[in-house]
Amino acid sequence: MPLFLVFLTIYTVTVLGNLGMIMIIQINPKLHTPMYFFLSHLSLVDFCYSIVVTPKLLENLIVEDRTISFTGCIMQFFFACIFVVTETFMLAVMAYDRFVAVCNPLLYIVVMSQKLCSLLVYASYSWGIVCSLTLTYFLLKLSFKGNNIINNFVCEHAAIISVSCSDPYMSQKIILISATFNEISSLVIILLSYVSIFITVMKMPSTGGRHKAFSTCASHLTAITIFHGTILFLYCVPNSRSSWLMVKVASVFYTVVIPMLNPLIYSLRNKDVKETIKKLINTKLS
Repeated sequence: MPLFLVFLTIYTVTVLGNLGMIMIIQINPKLHTPMYFFLSHLSLVDFCYSIVVTPKLLENLIVEDRTISFTGCIMQFFFACIFVVTETFMLAVMAYDRFVAVCNPLLYIVVMSQKLCSLLVYASYSWGIVCSLTLTYFLLKLSFKGNNIINNFVCEHAAIISVSCSDPYMSQKIILISATFNEISSLVIILLSYVSIFITVMKMPSTGGRHKAFSTCASHLTAITIFHGTILFLYCVPNSRSSWLMVKVASVFYTVVIPMLNPLIYSLRNKDVKETIKKLINTKLS
């Protein structure tokens, strides 16, 4: 019950925070910019990711029958995979957006056109679906017999293949290639963007200009550090029985906690968002 209350609180904050962020961006014309367009989609991805994983976790904490059907498990993996991959590249897209804003401010509106922004978001979702379909296809080629115990609170890849009766070699290779490509390519985009931003900012003559430039990137850098830090930690965990506890703790963090943290990070560190929230509260009170 204590764990149920903790995760219910996290889930409530996640849903309200991400839907609230989307609503705030929609109702404030001042926030109709490329940066907030990407942020609204990041909030949508976090919301969807949360509703795929957390409700089943909450159910398992209060009921004795903790079973999930094979179809339900595969569907949970399929949708969770879509949103993880999409968020990976959405954060990379947001890094590119900050790069253009800081390094080419005069061309920002021209370069980050509505067409390009929509294309980048569409590409992130599309690649997430392609990766998920591929990984799910190879999972379905495995054989499963009888009732099995999944050693995790969520149907993630390693937990599913651990109860398979057939050789998971090909499925493991596919996810290794996919995960490595996604992580390295997104991190390369992020690192190149922020190296360019750092060089440009350090060339600025005024301290105020530097502070303003760094402050626009602070929220995004925080979100990237938490998200990719957790994923890289999972990469570094050795594949042994004793490591399962660490894997589960890290899985809780990036599937349940991170979707809650993103709207808090962007709202607490963002002046425009805080001003919109204050106006909404004052309007309601008056």
